Amino acid sequence: MSQLSYLEAIVVGAFQGVTELFPVSSLGHSVLVPALVGGRWARDLDVSAPESPYLAFIVGLHVATAAALLVFFWRDWIRIITGFASSVRHRRIGSPAERLAWLLVVGTIPVGISGLLLDHLFRTTLGRPIPAAAFLTANGLVLYLGEQLRKRADAATLSPVAAADAPGSARDAGAAADARLSRMSLGRGTLIGAAQILALLPGISRSGATMVAGLLRGLSHEDAARFSFLLATPVILAAGALKIPDLTGPLGAGIHGPIIAGSIASLVSAYLAVRFLTRYFETRTLTPFAIYCAVFGAASLIWLLAH
Repeated sequence: MSQLSYLEAIVVGAFQGVTELFPVSSLGHSVLVPALVGGRWARDLDVSAPESPYLAFIVGLHVATAAALLVFFWRDWIRIITGFASSVRHRRIGSPAERLAWLLVVGTIPVGISGLLLDHLFRTTLGRPIPAAAFLTANGLVLYLGEQLRKRADAATLSPVAAADAPGSARDAGAAADARLSRMSLGRGTLIGAAQILALLPGISRSGATMVAGLLRGLSHEDAARFSFLLATPVILAAGALKIPDLTGPLGAGIHGPIIAGSIASLVSAYLAVRFLTRYFETRTLTPFAIYCAVFGAASLIWLLAH
């Protein structure tokens, strides 16, 4: 890819911000959309190409997406970081903030190790349109199955973590939600966090996988989404930070302007997406996203196989 146009950068950036947080797979869309558009987009935006500037670009956009999450959940992250520092200093895991901090630590370790070991292999072998379409279809089925299994669960057997608190200010609501999440065991947090490993497959959503895992472990939709976003923040930030040197080197030569434009688009769209989703999941489910992924993935697969 010799150049990345401003139009491509802004469209991809906006897509990244939305699809990274919506349970529809940002990597799957990053692979499929250029292939379906065709022409220059298919040539320029090839995530599976060796030393791909496009890959460096879209992973670099993760920094902007993570920044949006940090801005939206800034009160939570102050509590979490303070809790972690207190836990290390006093060698204890006592308060809700301390417990939540360690839940995020142990929940991040599995995907961190797996990403370092498997990302290149999965991207080069599976980061192509047809596998991405197949995995996106599977993502829809996973979301739907998760919802159906959750519906069958007896409400009386759900963990106290799923219980809702009385309405209050945004600050009180955030603290109450964090307190609910902190009641999870470290083992449960690790299992939910490990679901992020599935997102290494293009077409499988990080937030979708962790939300389904959370729902099956007794979380409400609202708390499952919140924990998913908190879990994703350090992972997305680290993935983006690892690619920053690529963007400042030869792979980023001549496209610094589009990179900035795409990053701004990603930050704005991610902030709007997380703001929408935190409200959406207070009363609604994953089913519409399941239908979208299954239909779009299957239609894309049929079109790609036919052409």
